[in-house]
Amino acid sequence: MRDATTDSVFLLGARQTGKTTLLLNLFPNARLYDLLEADTFTRLQRNPELLRQELLLAEDGELVIIDEIQLLPELLNEVHWLITRKSLRFILSGSSARKLKRRGVNTLGGRALRNVLYPLVSAEIPDFDLDRALIHGMIPRHYLAPEDLVFKRLQAYINVYLTEEIKAEALVRNLGSFSRFMDATALTNGEIVVYSNIAQDCGVDAKTVKEYFNILTDTMIGYMIPAFTGKMTRRVVQAPRFYYFDVAIPNFILGRRALAAGTPEYGHAFEHFMIQELVAYLGYRDRREKLSYWRTYQGKEVDAVIGDGAVAIEFKAVEMVKNAHTHGLKAFAEAYPQARLVIVSLDPRPRMIAGNVEVMPYADFLDTLWHDRLF
Repeated sequence: MRDATTDSVFLLGARQTGKTTLLLNLFPNARLYDLLEADTFTRLQRNPELLRQELLLAEDGELVIIDEIQLLPELLNEVHWLITRKSLRFILSGSSARKLKRRGVNTLGGRALRNVLYPLVSAEIPDFDLDRALIHGMIPRHYLAPEDLVFKRLQAYINVYLTEEIKAEALVRNLGSFSRFMDATALTNGEIVVYSNIAQDCGVDAKTVKEYFNILTDTMIGYMIPAFTGKMTRRVVQAPRFYYFDVAIPNFILGRRALAAGTPEYGHAFEHFMIQELVAYLGYRDRREKLSYWRTYQGKEVDAVIGDGAVAIEFKAVEMVKNAHTHGLKAFAEAYPQARLVIVSLDPRPRMIAGNVEVMPYADFLDTLWHDRLF
């Protein structure tokens, strides 16, 4: 949030990632409009011009926070005027970009920078516990919750999302079909998106499924990881993969209260968590390198590719990586010999195998990532 010292910013993030708490701690003296407060919302909904009238009394350059801006996007016209005429700085936080993307909504003409707040990351937790993260997820209230409360909090979280973000905003006509869609995406979380297959499972058409995915991404509940499509010597899959924004979401939807090491479910959660860390790292560091995955039609695969092939990473929740685990990375390196090849695993110590493939224990990988030594 260093940008807020000089510029106006949008601060977006899923519910309960800690946006309000962060802002109150960083800027305790800032003028605050919390649109979750019924009286504040009603007053400004009826008369959006009150924002301008009140802030005409503010000092030039003063910082103003508007929390949950997506609830009243019409306020952005007043914000625009106050930025250009009075040089005020705004932090505009929210959990959904959907209303802000509709036609006719003032997006401030590039006068506000975009920031995203992700769930907790491993580097923020001194005594980070991988197994806890894989089942509880990294939303602060969930990661820190005792075992007997975390499932109830996840249930409340999903119910609030469905009722407030989806039903209240009338984003879908049939909440039942959308719930079935979420079930289907939990089953295929981290896999290649095939709209027609999911549509068949949900009883809707492929066009509706595509719109449902747009809703998930616009409300910050998930994201697409595109396929790597650089110059390759092999035919590659070009459809994206979808991940829920937090590893605990598919766990809850699928009823997983525990994960046993060595099972496919544990392996999927391990991969999801590491992708989650990469997404947050690239977002927080404001890196231009894109995150993608690579898969050929012959089944060779790399879980994560950074940039134009600078780093290729496989995630294997095994205690000893073997040469057989390197086949995807080796195939990728045929076209990108300069790529750093990494397998992240549960191995106790780092080592090199198959000539040029680095085996990194997960803790070493996370330390390397957050200390900017990966690429």
